[in-house]
Amino acid sequence: METKEAVKLVFTLILCLCDLVRTDTDDDIAYQTGGDDSMKFGQAKAVRYLLYDVNPGEGFNLRRDVYMRVTTLVHELNKEEPWVLVLPPWGRLYHWKSPEFEQIKIPWSTFFDLPSLRQHVPVLEFEEYLKVRGEPVIDEVYYLQSFKGGWTKWEEKMNITECNDRTGFVQDEDGNWHHWFFGYEEVYAKKFACLSYMGHATFIKPFLLKNTTGRCIMLPRAETLLHDHFGDTGYWRARRSMVFAKHLRDIGDEFRWENLDSTDEGDETVLEDWTKMKRKHGDALGGPYVGIHLRRMDYLYAREGNLPSLKGAAKQVKKILKKYKLKKVFVATDAPSEEFEEFQGYFKKSKVYRFIPSKEIKEKYKDGGIAIIDQWIAAHARYFIGSYESTFSFRIQEEREILGFDPETTFNRFCPDDNLDCEGPSKWKIVY
Repeated sequence: METKEAVKLVFTLILCLCDLVRTDTDDDIAYQTGGDDSMKFGQAKAVRYLLYDVNPGEGFNLRRDVYMRVTTLVHELNKEEPWVLVLPPWGRLYHWKSPEFEQIKIPWSTFFDLPSLRQHVPVLEFEEYLKVRGEPVIDEVYYLQSFKGGWTKWEEKMNITECNDRTGFVQDEDGNWHHWFFGYEEVYAKKFACLSYMGHATFIKPFLLKNTTGRCIMLPRAETLLHDHFGDTGYWRARRSMVFAKHLRDIGDEFRWENLDSTDEGDETVLEDWTKMKRKHGDALGGPYVGIHLRRMDYLYAREGNLPSLKGAAKQVKKILKKYKLKKVFVATDAPSEEFEEFQGYFKKSKVYRFIPSKEIKEKYKDGGIAIIDQWIAAHARYFIGSYESTFSFRIQEEREILGFDPETTFNRFCPDDNLDCEGPSKWKIVY
């Protein structure tokens, strides 16, 4: 088969949610390239799948960062042969504590726009993978871990070794391996090993291509993989592709319109196709309100000395309201209702808002969806103030970079009461 014909064969098997149909052979699998014409294959090859997971203790916004690292790897793998990234279902995160419903097996489409993700790299929901594969199997699992004893100098290296700690993987009498696997009890793995690893995400590429033969490879503890180049064009391409699901954006937009006099047209924040959207700093005006992320709860002791009191935070917000001649404040916070009411009470001449989801919205979109709605509303403010070293704040700042806000209105943080001239957050500006 000629090269051009082989490439055409692979690329015409376009992935579509409505057309995922199990066929008679494993090789007849839907596939999308991710929109990069640099992917060339000498002959038609069967699609392979990469699945990953993250340390259970890591939060929602750090997991989004790990996703970007893994997409860098998948993007590079596709330069050699076709790989699809299998998205690990969401569930049981530390900050997701709503007791009235179980939060497991949540697909990525609940939170993100899958067609946008697929314009960067080919992706499948986990349930879609199971449907396409036809059996609940993962061929090979390589549990990523740090080298035992730590390190004295940093160098890229990896090695199959004994497991340092308990992994949660258990082998049955038939030799198959079982794990929680996102709540899917029927899923099993054929092979398991621990892989001590120190390196960037793409450092594992030769290992996957030359030392594995399974159709689906899983990498638990993928936070071990480091960004190849943090903040470069590849990083921002991955980040820009992570467009929030339209149903969540619509809820946030309705709240902005009803409470904050904010619309995309008036705020100059109209969202376009991310592959064509290139906003300059200052293109976005933002809604006539100050958006803040006021982190409380565990941060009160985890970041003690770097957070203001509620009264101190209110004073800092009032200063910005006066400077920009604004009268409204939107608060994204994990504070209990009594703390929010106390904070709200410090504002006599301004209105302070918080998004309170209906029971229906909360049950349908879970705690992760509510967090995204908060981020979306805060990202559209005329001026934003975040919390010290918070990935939640950092994700909002990235969203504002994508929309084209002036960095001076984006990269700001609350200072402790006794140091109002504290150092601001790092300014990771968008690169196209």
